[in-house]
Amino acid sequence: MDNLSKSFDSFLKNKFIRFGLPFMLLVVGGSFGLREFSQIRYDHRKVKFISPEELRKQGIEMKPRGSVTIETEYKKLIEQVNLDNYENKRIPRPPGFED
Repeated sequence: MDNLSKSFDSFLKNKFIRFGLPFMLLVVGGSFGLREFSQIRYDHRKVKFISPEELRKQGIEMKPRGSVTIETEYKKLIEQVNLDNYENKRIPRPPGFED
């Protein structure tokens, strides 16, 4: 019995057993635990896709794909804004900032 307690004490005095093994268990176990907790976020997400018919019932009309491009939006913007006759307006400076 005395021999068994001495070998157990020497086993527990080993630095790897005292410090390394708990650290390794924490790193590996934490990795698996973090994976499980982060997976819950994706498993229980409330995603509901709305069909085009439901959108029409709510009064939202969808445009067909490809009908809106950057070029068409740019042309609409240019028609609304007159870039030839603009006036540069300065805003008032905050107090304490003089020219």
